[in-house]
Amino acid sequence: MEGAARVFAQDLHAATLFVPAPNGSGLAWVVTPGGAWCRQVFLAGALTEVTDSGDILRCRLADPTGVFDLVIGGKRTSLSGVFKTITVPAFVTVSGTVHAYQKNGGLVVTVRPDSVQVIDRAVRDRIVLDTAEQTIERLEQLREAVAGRGTDEQMPEVVRHYALTPARLQEIAGMVRTAVQSVQTVIPAPVVVPEEPSDVREQVMAIMRTGSGPRGIAVQEIIDQAAAQGIVSGAVLAAIEALILDDECYQPLKGYVKPL
Repeated sequence: MEGAARVFAQDLHAATLFVPAPNGSGLAWVVTPGGAWCRQVFLAGALTEVTDSGDILRCRLADPTGVFDLVIGGKRTSLSGVFKTITVPAFVTVSGTVHAYQKNGGLVVTVRPDSVQVIDRAVRDRIVLDTAEQTIERLEQLREAVAGRGTDEQMPEVVRHYALTPARLQEIAGMVRTAVQSVQTVIPAPVVVPEEPSDVREQVMAIMRTGSGPRGIAVQEIIDQAAAQGIVSGAVLAAIEALILDDECYQPLKGYVKPL
């Protein structure tokens, strides 16, 4: 069964690639510049607006990079009722399907929720970090496709459509850093958030070189060792992503990295 994509709002709203289902039935994919193929999505953020518009309920869900537009049709009265009971702003998770349509020559992307759940800031932050990690993995696949050595058959289509270059991938990586930094700002004392990113990169690279075996070192192992040095997981993930994009390390297996 196809899983729900985890994607940031800025990436989803930059999508202009629409790929129909192969057999002509079922939902089409909305494909983002960051390499996410979206039909079902799982989102987390702050519900900031719930507005009745006839038999349609329109909502806005903000994550650290932008805003998702949620649309609940009149037939989903029970779900509409749940949204209306939530006092905004509130942190929530939303599962739903992605829909797109043409308007004024552009592609308008919305999400039609299937479920919503109120959460706290800590849960929202964990989901932001999970989304960041999955986005980093997709960027690595795109980087390999740009270099002509990728194995994912879907990524070359993304590279061609968006004319992706290493510089453009760095811009998308900046979006990930923005999202991760929003988590770092709420880490409670006494955890220390390093102020100098280059220092974090050097420390992460040192852990990687010391602990790397034939298949590299697990990302979780790096996070655990870095935590003992006072480095939060979000900063570690951002450093790993930057090291991958700078060709200082690579991912031999999912969840592992290895220095070049």
